[in-house]
Amino acid sequence: MSGAATVRYGSTAGRWVLAATVLGSGMAFLDGTVVNVALPSIAEDLDADLAGLQWTLDAYLVTLSALLLLGGSLGDLYGRRRIFVLGLISFTVASVLCGAAPSIELLVAARAVQGAGAALLVPGSLAIISASFHPDDRGRAVGAWSGLAGVSTAIGPFLGGWLVDALSWRLIFLINVPLAVVAVLVASRHVPESRDPSSAPSPDIGGAAAVSLGLAGLAYALIEGAAAMTGRAWGAAALGVAGLAVFVAVEARRRAPMLPLEIFRSRQFTGANLTTLAVYTGLGGATFLLVLQLQLVMGYSALEAGASLLPVTLLMLVLSARAANLAQRIGPRLPMTVGPLVVAAGLGLFSRVDAGSTYATSVLPGAVVFGLGLALTVAPLTATVLASVDERHLGIGSGVNNAVARVAGLLAVALLPALVGLDTESPARFSAGFEDAMGIAAGICVLGAGVALATIRTATPVPPTAQPDVLQPCHHPWRAGPPAPSPAADRRGRPTVSP
Repeated sequence: MSGAATVRYGSTAGRWVLAATVLGSGMAFLDGTVVNVALPSIAEDLDADLAGLQWTLDAYLVTLSALLLLGGSLGDLYGRRRIFVLGLISFTVASVLCGAAPSIELLVAARAVQGAGAALLVPGSLAIISASFHPDDRGRAVGAWSGLAGVSTAIGPFLGGWLVDALSWRLIFLINVPLAVVAVLVASRHVPESRDPSSAPSPDIGGAAAVSLGLAGLAYALIEGAAAMTGRAWGAAALGVAGLAVFVAVEARRRAPMLPLEIFRSRQFTGANLTTLAVYTGLGGATFLLVLQLQLVMGYSALEAGASLLPVTLLMLVLSARAANLAQRIGPRLPMTVGPLVVAAGLGLFSRVDAGSTYATSVLPGAVVFGLGLALTVAPLTATVLASVDERHLGIGSGVNNAVARVAGLLAVALLPALVGLDTESPARFSAGFEDAMGIAAGICVLGAGVALATIRTATPVPPTAQPDVLQPCHHPWRAGPPAPSPAADRRGRPTVSP
């Protein structure tokens, strides 16, 4: 790895590196939590139907999921600071386009560009920390990044709700501009450049293009074919399946693949990722629909809807590290089996949220049980993924789990409304579909528990989390993903956790 890791924690140089990475990744985290609460306002202002709202979320997730591993590889090859700054600029330009979008179609296009920028930002921020800080201080630096960046996600629903209610939904995107200007200046002047001389000689563009085509095709088929599977929807589905098949073929033949398929030979690794896919498919779709249910049916303001799941965030902040320590003592199998079942129970309680119900009797009980289940599940899940791969694949293992979590959210937003026939034009019909969707989401989580029971070994060495970050992909209740595990680094110097 070029560029000596000599920056010390607590030094002026260290504070500058942390400031740049926290600002950059914090933008992506903040954006992930503010959009949901703005969806009803976006629908009203841009005359968008449910499909338009689904694409507002999924266009971002398609490009982010598909390009996440490629973003890390580009940083290794061309310079981590350079790719990080490029991600900041592209994310910010896309944010301006989102804020100025005159139609839902242009908003969706800008969101896709924004996801591509985030795919450069997210892996780059932690890679910079790992490459810059002295090994003795790397753990403290990652822990500080995790906590500080997590704050931006925690305040996202409140900030987003306030901006939507007091000003306009457009401000949730434009607020990124001043943050990005500062981050670019700090990164350009104070962050040392680093590369990985052992990285692949060229980026895996073919693999990235194939998986992007596959995910986009399947998402289009699910969203646009919700009412009726037309010829275009069937064509998109076929294109999506073909794209994913080509991706597997490309990765199997490439000498230095973006995704080494050999890591899936581990039953433990595959089982943990299938559990991630199941649990966060239920989680992503449920939170997407719950925010709409609260605003469209129960009459909540954007701020009230954003604040309604605060108990989930608080429970994860308080209990995630304890759950990781418990899993370390007794093994991850029991927490990873019981946790999804508790999440399913919380989703069942959410199904009672309807017109005329109160927060205390419907939303709060579901949020508490839901949060307990997530706190019990996510830290052992992430640590188990890392414990089940060879040391040389630690960075890839973490990246795969993050990508699976993003894909889970993508599929959830596209799949659940199609299965229950949701209709945003009628609050009564939407509410009926919401209840069915909660039941399906709960069932998917039960499947995740079954997968964990069948595939996860009882006695697996699970590293405890250094500091929980409730706002990572598998890692937080607003956008699928698991909290940060112990801040080890892989053989390329990249940290084994990614937001």
